[in-house]
Amino acid sequence: MRDIRSLVIAAAALILLPFALDALGLTMKTATDVAIFAIAAMGLNILVGTTGLVSFGHGVWFGLGAFAAAILQRQYFPGSLVAPGVGALLIVGVGSAIAGLVILRRRGVYFSLLTLALTAMFYAIAFRWTELTGGENGLGGIERPGLMDDPRWYYAAVATVAFLACVALWRFQSSPVGTVLVAIRENEQRAGFIGYNTNRYKLLAFVVSASLTALAGVLSVFNHRFASADPMTIAFSGELLAMVVIGGMRSFLGPALGALFYILFREFLSIYTPNWLLIFGLLFVGFIMFSPSGLVGVAARLLAPFRPKPPDLDAAMAARRVEPPTPVPAEFIRPGSGSGPVLAALGLQKSFGGIHAVKDVSFAVADRTLHALIGPNGAGKTTAFNLLSGMFAPDRGSVTLDGRQIAGLEPFAITRAGLGRSFQITNLFPGLSIEENIRLAIQARHASRFAPLRSAHAIAEINDDTTLLVRWMGLAGIEKAEAGALSYGGQRLVDMALALATRPHILLLDEPLAGLAAAERQRVGDLIKRLSTDIPVLLVEHDIDRVFQIADRVTVMNDGEVLVDGGVEDARTDERVQAVYLGSGAHAVASKPRASAAEEEVLLTLDRVNTFYGKSHILRDVSLTLRKGEVMALLGRNGAGKSTLLKTIMGTAPPASGRVELGNDNLAGLSADRASRLGVGFVPQGRGLFAGMSVQENLGLGRLKRITGNGQHWEEDRVLTFFPRLKTRWKVAADHLSGGEQQMVAVARALMGDTRVLLLDEPFEGLSPAISEELFEAFDKLRHEVAIILVDHHLDLALALSDTTVALERGSVTWSGESRMLRDDLDLRRKVLWL
Repeated sequence: MRDIRSLVIAAAALILLPFALDALGLTMKTATDVAIFAIAAMGLNILVGTTGLVSFGHGVWFGLGAFAAAILQRQYFPGSLVAPGVGALLIVGVGSAIAGLVILRRRGVYFSLLTLALTAMFYAIAFRWTELTGGENGLGGIERPGLMDDPRWYYAAVATVAFLACVALWRFQSSPVGTVLVAIRENEQRAGFIGYNTNRYKLLAFVVSASLTALAGVLSVFNHRFASADPMTIAFSGELLAMVVIGGMRSFLGPALGALFYILFREFLSIYTPNWLLIFGLLFVGFIMFSPSGLVGVAARLLAPFRPKPPDLDAAMAARRVEPPTPVPAEFIRPGSGSGPVLAALGLQKSFGGIHAVKDVSFAVADRTLHALIGPNGAGKTTAFNLLSGMFAPDRGSVTLDGRQIAGLEPFAITRAGLGRSFQITNLFPGLSIEENIRLAIQARHASRFAPLRSAHAIAEINDDTTLLVRWMGLAGIEKAEAGALSYGGQRLVDMALALATRPHILLLDEPLAGLAAAERQRVGDLIKRLSTDIPVLLVEHDIDRVFQIADRVTVMNDGEVLVDGGVEDARTDERVQAVYLGSGAHAVASKPRASAAEEEVLLTLDRVNTFYGKSHILRDVSLTLRKGEVMALLGRNGAGKSTLLKTIMGTAPPASGRVELGNDNLAGLSADRASRLGVGFVPQGRGLFAGMSVQENLGLGRLKRITGNGQHWEEDRVLTFFPRLKTRWKVAADHLSGGEQQMVAVARALMGDTRVLLLDEPFEGLSPAISEELFEAFDKLRHEVAIILVDHHLDLALALSDTTVALERGSVTWSGESRMLRDDLDLRRKVLWL
């Protein structure tokens, strides 16, 4: 529950405000303005800070509220305050709902531009409709009858309204609706895939935000007894947004603090210069650049030395309590119809431009079975998942869940119908804790999920189910950790937990074992198998050995079509499957002798390097040397610091101390672009391609600033000799390529220009054996051109390709030596890598 101290502070501030401003020589009317602008800024913050929707035209609702109240009093309710105020709020509520239905169809910058266009349009109307609004002269003659004519009594009334607005906002933001709005800010797509109709929540946020801002406009028109088109100007909307940002948009009372700051700044600086707004604008830019969390963030940094320090990340991870797999709790099992397949796809087809991703795919998943969907990269597996779960609508074909047609429905509707899914690339609410992630998914199926004033954390059923699932998934002990700060394997577990929390009748898991260490793969594999005895599972996974161990039925896809649909032995023994999917196998690739190209000359040196993420000490006195032509494997468990070491070399995670030298150049502390121009090529986990740009354009951008003479020179023709497959995909957008082709583009882009050392972070992740073999052979040829540092969980391939291995554990080097020692001695491998 949100800290009630915020309300105590708000009440105290409203009581003391007029006395404080009087001491500064300011009037009661100014104190009233502060309270009014605080309401407006806090209303805008529902969109900006809570929901993540930036409105550039929110002043339109302030102006509409003011004009509506003024016109209603002058023409229909003379001498009244309440009736015109209520009428104005009703008008704005209806108008904002209509506007929201139109504007919220667009996201990001398009939403912001539409709000800008709306205020510009209404300003033109208000300025020119002289008969109704008074035009450039505005509307005067607004009355405050009785006691309200006294500025002190009017301030008391406004302060009371402001406090009631704070209480309502406090309840709103801690309600189920408020938590969903935060989820939309963090990851709107995932919010839909756990069962929320995000458009409905955003519309409510838009209307509440507009209505609160209009309430401020109503109070303002009675304070100044005058209405004009000025609040509808773009400049006024910018001032409201500046108040929110300067105060602190992620803080409950931050926008109110920003309103006070704005009023004081205006009142005192305008005495000395008519250009005070220019100075305020420069100050606004300064806050965006140097303190995005606003004045609240500045205060937090000043008070940080006096507050208890958060627990060390390593200690938090060590607190994780893992239990053996047990039956799925009954709270997460949804009873089905009991007859026929749970999920059936019939004749699914989907094309993207000229690419036929899925062609006439049909299969069925029986109840309480583990059904594997496998195939090489580019086979169409993930596209099929996306068609089943509602991310895309099929061009043709049908999908039935318990006999109900779900093809073409929105993701939230399919989730509520009983289909839960995880994602190939983890899809979480990164800024929220593990517990909050899971709570949101559980809340999505609760009857109070759209309650705007009930406390979300006071719903006992949601609390109990959250605790139960956290423990069952093996996340107990770290549930307060931020999801985005977890290792890749930890995020995979949370992603699966979100899918299970929706209480699905079938669970779709997209590569749940990718990125997990061997011990964790075994545990999660056992967990999935145990889960499938209670909830049917449709699994996409490239770990063929694991799939054949745990699957009850297998569907094999290739080139968008179903190749085999049958039992495990049917898939295992089918010659077509072996030809298109398995290749010669990792064992065959690893067993071939590889000639080293390593020379004696040292190319890269790390000496006692320490790297931190915030206060978390990730790399601890790491030292290593890489020779010219050498291939080095960095191995270790998840969270050992392997990826951080690559980022430290690259410059995206600069070291706090230590030496990083490439030849005669010092890399320590250099930005990533400077390290890149010195000859470092980096292929990040997840590839990081420029989606929407073609292969040619991705490679062109890779070369643009890297022709520096530092290392081997790479042109397009030379790169294509190592990756000939890309010749046929030259003009295709990167996001339309298969996973294996995308990996090739990422490596080729890292080489373009002049390169001395190539950093590869999980290059074989999520790839079929056949594609992995093709990449392996390309890397084996590249060893004669550049030095390579490789991070990968595929031990056989990493050890077969590398000359030397460096093992990390908790950010420290625990072993280094020739890779052949780990290849040939399994006991040593278990000892060194804890596997």
